[in-house]
Amino acid sequence: MDGALAGKVEVRSLVDALAERLETAIVSGALAPGSRISEQALAASFGVSRGPLREAIRRLEGRKLLIRTANIGVRVAELSLRDLHEILVMREALEGMAAALAAQAMSDAEIADLQALVESHGRQKALREGTGYYQESHDEDFHVRIVRGSGNRRLAELLTGDLYYLLRVYRYRSSTRPGRARAALDEHRAVVEAIARRDGAAAEAAMRAHLRHARQSLDADGSLLAGQPLAAPHQPAI
Repeated sequence: MDGALAGKVEVRSLVDALAERLETAIVSGALAPGSRISEQALAASFGVSRGPLREAIRRLEGRKLLIRTANIGVRVAELSLRDLHEILVMREALEGMAAALAAQAMSDAEIADLQALVESHGRQKALREGTGYYQESHDEDFHVRIVRGSGNRRLAELLTGDLYYLLRVYRYRSSTRPGRARAALDEHRAVVEAIARRDGAAAEAAMRAHLRHARQSLDADGSLLAGQPLAAPHQPAI
């Protein structure tokens, strides 16, 4: 019994690693928006059987990063420029509100953790070199920390639901524009400083400015939406 249980944990760990590897490939553009997924080619590339790979693909379908269509197969999800623009305008308003609420609701310990998270991002090699700003999903994501710190459950559900994972693709691509990664880090620091002062109005203004600049980066360079492969962020081992 003990051995069987240990084996199941290893299988789930492989699925986790495969899902993370696929998500990283989608975020970096190695798997471009709209491109079809070949299970056989991916299994051969990763050196794994198709069983755990299928489970990882299903997981990313649940995150809306992959879409399965009858008689066509699985492809990488994509957003039109208009859809993306509208979503980012909405996100600017909602995340601004979340930052204002977080300035009042987050504990001192949570704020200290948020400050430490941002400083850890600043040590990323890609960010120091100005080639991109990659954030791991959820707990290591600056925006998720603030949304959860707002204390508003419904707001968190809206901002970390179905579109969260797909938006990460475009957030990362925006950060690869020259000068954007360092500017984004400085903007994150400005948001954290306002939250630490318990200044909700300043936190909202700083978050809105940050998201507006990210949207403008995408609007200014439509090629960022075209799915060209970028320098890949850190790849988890399998």
